[in-house]
Amino acid sequence: MTRLNQKHTAIETAIGLIPDGASIMVGGFGSPGTPFALLDELLAQGQKHLTIIKNDANEPDIGIGRLIRAGRIERLITSHIGLNRTAIEAMNQGHLTVEMHPQGLLAEKIRCAGAGHYGFLTDIGLGTEIAQGRREIECDGRTWAIEPAIRADFALVHADLADAYGNLVYRGTAINFNPLMAMAADKVIAQAFRIEEPGYLVPETIHTPCAFINHIVQVDSATSEQGRRAHVV
Repeated sequence: MTRLNQKHTAIETAIGLIPDGASIMVGGFGSPGTPFALLDELLAQGQKHLTIIKNDANEPDIGIGRLIRAGRIERLITSHIGLNRTAIEAMNQGHLTVEMHPQGLLAEKIRCAGAGHYGFLTDIGLGTEIAQGRREIECDGRTWAIEPAIRADFALVHADLADAYGNLVYRGTAINFNPLMAMAADKVIAQAFRIEEPGYLVPETIHTPCAFINHIVQVDSATSEQGRRAHVV
């Protein structure tokens, strides 16, 4: 077996690589594209003091909502938490630090990290609460705010289809933040409904190349996308 084929990993082994205090990007926009099986295993293993970067906070009883309820997340970097009353209460009580970014800025901060950049210049939010604490510069007669990129120790992503090398194909709107996050973390763990042999995927259909993926876990499509505990194959 080649080194590349060894990316097909048991879920316990893959998630066991994540230590306490890690920063973790989590793909998904609401439920679509959220790696529920990986998050359930993270909850089961008990890692704590986590920083989570995700577009949203899911709902209270699924995805990262379960980690928030269990007190495992110390800091959440996100664009909104409105569907998760538990997250709102934890924030208001001082148990959870929440760092909000407009959704487009959050996506670009992650994309910049994946492209190897420190950050980018923007005029979005100048003169508003969004700009508080941001550094500004003058360039070409205009004022620009500096938005630093966001990178993480780990990324957890969800794919519909993968091959044993780690090439990923997403389905429909589940693509969302997953390909950006797969490029912006030091280690990437992907869950997939199907893992095929090398050569099965048509090259031009691949969304995330295998170079960005460290481990692949196969999960059952009947459960994981709905936020219930997935049966691991």
